[in-house]
Amino acid sequence: MIVITAPTGQIGSRLLEILLADTRTGGEELRVVVRDPGKLPDAVRARVDVVTGSHGDAEVVDRAFAGADAVFWLVPSNSQAPSLHSLYSGFTGAAAKAFTTHGVGHVVGVSALGRGTPVAGRAGHVTASLAMDDLIAGTGVAYRALANPTFFDNLLWQAASIRDHGVFTETVTADRKAPRAATRDIAAAAADLLLDRSWTGTGEVPVLGPEDLSPNDLARIMSDVLGRPIRYERQPLDAFGTALVGRGLGDALTQGYLDMMRAKDDGLDDGVPRTPRTASPTSFRDWCEQVLKPAVQA
Repeated sequence: MIVITAPTGQIGSRLLEILLADTRTGGEELRVVVRDPGKLPDAVRARVDVVTGSHGDAEVVDRAFAGADAVFWLVPSNSQAPSLHSLYSGFTGAAAKAFTTHGVGHVVGVSALGRGTPVAGRAGHVTASLAMDDLIAGTGVAYRALANPTFFDNLLWQAASIRDHGVFTETVTADRKAPRAATRDIAAAAADLLLDRSWTGTGEVPVLGPEDLSPNDLARIMSDVLGRPIRYERQPLDAFGTALVGRGLGDALTQGYLDMMRAKDDGLDDGVPRTPRTASPTSFRDWCEQVLKPAVQA
């Protein structure tokens, strides 16, 4: 049995699609933990066992992990979490105990790049995510942390600005190249690990995309795909923080994002070399053609 948390999010929903379609899944029961089962497509809900509730709740994960061989773990967003520790390790605490109680063999978690870099200890959300990885690894379960860079898919939040003004913003230097990846490749990496459980111990599985890209590179490729000029505007960190507060984020999470973005500009994502094992297949151009362009034109 494979248990999937956060099955309605960008990564979890794609992971479910892969597992339901993959011939390797034969004989595997799929169980999902979801607050609102109505958000699952009818065709999916009919083929999986559903445990309703939050996977941060001890009673819920106790039910969900009974009989589980493998778990996909993703901490959901919570704009009002009082601290980064509570958002990541605090939320994960009940699950960590349940992994041991129910003898779960393998866990695959969504985490971030940065471990071992000079800025790993002052990278906000990433620092807290790495501490969560250590918490899970400390249970003795076989654990793989998907170590991810910035997602291509984050640009979907700016689809209206790209469409209406030809502008997207980030906080990093315009010519700073760094790895970026599509969430669908992260889901595919998770599926491979969940279905081939021959691995042991703990470690990271980086998902780096096929090439390093700067914001200027993104602007050039978006311009080509969309057939109109798209430009990058660097947003000052204080303006970024003000925007986050305006979206309802609390002080702790806002500061965590500011620290993370500052660390990214200082090389947080540069610690892992790209190899055939760490690269992922979806190019930014393909993602723009298949995902961004339809969203902008909608």
